[in-house]
Amino acid sequence: MSAMSAIQTILFIGGNGAMARFLQPRLEEAGYAVRGVDKPLDGEQLRTAASGVDLVILAVPVPAVEEVLAKVVPFVPARAILADICSVKDAPLRHMLHYFSGDVVGTHPLFGPAPDAATPLRTVLVPGRGANALERVRDVFERAGLVCFESTAEAHDRSVALLQGLNFVTSVAYLACSADQEAVATFMTPSFTRRLEAAKKMLLEDSPLFTALFEANPYSQDAVRQFRSYLNLAAAGDMDILVEKAAWWWRGASYEEECYEI
Repeated sequence: MSAMSAIQTILFIGGNGAMARFLQPRLEEAGYAVRGVDKPLDGEQLRTAASGVDLVILAVPVPAVEEVLAKVVPFVPARAILADICSVKDAPLRHMLHYFSGDVVGTHPLFGPAPDAATPLRTVLVPGRGANALERVRDVFERAGLVCFESTAEAHDRSVALLQGLNFVTSVAYLACSADQEAVATFMTPSFTRRLEAAKKMLLEDSPLFTALFEANPYSQDAVRQFRSYLNLAAAGDMDILVEKAAWWWRGASYEEECYEI
């Protein structure tokens, strides 16, 4: 391990969560000592778990970040790095910087807790505080097989508002629009069935999570307003403009490779 990283012991707050359970064995295989605590977060438990740790990772829901920080930070060593793995970066980063005076890094693994073997483990790193903190966290994550790239909280949240939040909201609205009409089910096509199946887990199992993320992202409503403007184009009969715009996603054979080579 390089002198710069000097990270040996990692503590997950929310250690029973799915993402923490995915990351912990990978970090252990990379040579790190990993601990985990979960609710209820009492003082004695936190004092013992945080003793001597080098990196504390918040693996808790966005709405719980501030409350958890108030309980955890008094026990975090001053020399440690405080990080999170939330899907929104603005509020969690601000809260970490407010409650903790030491080094802070925001992170967001752009994959679920059960990725298939072919999925690149792309992870966003957002600088918070500390000259080498981000690079030290990058070193840890890359040793565990994650593929890291740097961004800002704003760039991250604006993109996630479109790719994650708007995908959720429009799927819910689209399926709600076509619900409660028995005749519609008679005409279901293979393409509609595929979309229905793709949305099933998001709506029936993960809707509280996606709803909370949508509400926590400061750019969610901007994304909705932008989408509404495109619906207005459809209502005006300008589908050719929309089709041409949407074709951007298939703008070249190498576009997907370029996305992953960050």
